[in-house]
Amino acid sequence: MAAARDTSVELELAGHTVKITNPDKVFFAEIGVTKREMVDYYLAVADGALRGVMDRPMALKRFVDGAAGQAFFQKRAPKTVPPFVRTVELSFPSGRTADEVVVDNPAALAWVINLGCIDLNPHPVRSVDIEHPDELRVDLDPGPGVPWTDVRRVALVVREVLEELSYTAWPKTSGSRGIHVYVRIEPHWGFSDVRRAALALAREVERRAPGIATSKWWKEERHGVFLDYNQNAKDRTVASAYSVRPVPAAWVSAPLTWGEVPDAELGDFTIRTMPDRYARLGDVGAGIDATAHSLEPLLDLVARHEAEGQGDAPWPPNYAKQPGEPPRVQPSKRRMPPTPQELAPTDPSAPRGRAGSVAPALPSPPARRADGTVSPTGRRRSSAPLRVVSQAETKEEALAGLDRWRERWPVASEHVGIEEVLVDGMRGRSSLWYRVRVNLRHVPEADRPPDEKPDPDYDPWAEFREGEETGRESPGMPGEPSDG
Repeated sequence: MAAARDTSVELELAGHTVKITNPDKVFFAEIGVTKREMVDYYLAVADGALRGVMDRPMALKRFVDGAAGQAFFQKRAPKTVPPFVRTVELSFPSGRTADEVVVDNPAALAWVINLGCIDLNPHPVRSVDIEHPDELRVDLDPGPGVPWTDVRRVALVVREVLEELSYTAWPKTSGSRGIHVYVRIEPHWGFSDVRRAALALAREVERRAPGIATSKWWKEERHGVFLDYNQNAKDRTVASAYSVRPVPAAWVSAPLTWGEVPDAELGDFTIRTMPDRYARLGDVGAGIDATAHSLEPLLDLVARHEAEGQGDAPWPPNYAKQPGEPPRVQPSKRRMPPTPQELAPTDPSAPRGRAGSVAPALPSPPARRADGTVSPTGRRRSSAPLRVVSQAETKEEALAGLDRWRERWPVASEHVGIEEVLVDGMRGRSSLWYRVRVNLRHVPEADRPPDEKPDPDYDPWAEFREGEETGRESPGMPGEPSDG
């Protein structure tokens, strides 16, 4: 049998040789984009792409089976990296550490794309100070059925609030469904303070645009565009500027001018249109590093909110319970009102900006409920009005389970619109799994289906429990909802 022909190519970049293996492998089947085309794209916008990741540790989100395949997150750098790729040790809320890749030059950029990375996911810190972010990230995440026009309107309100506080804000499309707005800040404050500032900003935007914006963490309380303040918690990453996103048309996370925001369309910016735009305009976000702002104006807004009785809001479930955080349980599942101690604002005299300000989460698996479903936080929950209808390894399998649920319960299904369907991407150790829930708030009591075993009933922690029984090391940590 003849040996397979080696189709790899070698590129000379910044004085380094980078080998691109399987360059003809198709990553976007619907439009025929190959790995080599992805590499060529990133090199065409290299200055802008590098500006978004320069000197930042980065989790590798690898799509070895292409954009339609299941991605896995590789936080630790490969055992061997070429000399033109740096690494930096990062600590996580779990208390663990890992050496993560830092992409600082075109050769390193091509190297990570060759590993199967489609988008780039840097942390909001520089390698010289990994405990103090230099970037405030505003993530506008539209709910199901929310029109793109509302996302743009909320982005303009974000700009209005930030400009009133003397911040220079930089917008870009997320490349998926939303808009990101970045603010460069002085690296003097810890993750907890930056996250708290982002929460205050989200609440102020919600106050000004209550019909289309929300700061509510629980999906059952949301409407319109969610300002995801928790993207500023430690160990959270966001797709950076010029990242290609794993959507069928290969949209790009495109920096915009504020004048472009009212009319921008997500489909205008793709892997094939962006190089021409970049050649004409250059990087419209090139000035982002010119000014780093103090966080104090937003922390003053935090203080005003706390004086009005608005304390902290829920953290993601894989973080330890924080001082002043309200009960970490869905409002519809609470058995009693939160105590004054639970709602008390964080002590304003507590020191800010400490290294390691996020306590580690306990490395224990989530509890399996009596009905067989998995609770990400391991808390005991009541049943109404949400139903878990499917838990699956892939989104397609989870949505197929929703279709079967609708077939089984046609009367209830008539009252369950798109806004009552909650599709959660649950973050595991290295990949996502998916859960679909339905909110029965509009279903008459007599027509509500009983609790039943999810279909399918994927258990992401089965291996964990098997490991406990056999004494093997556990493979992961509890999951958390992630809108991706």
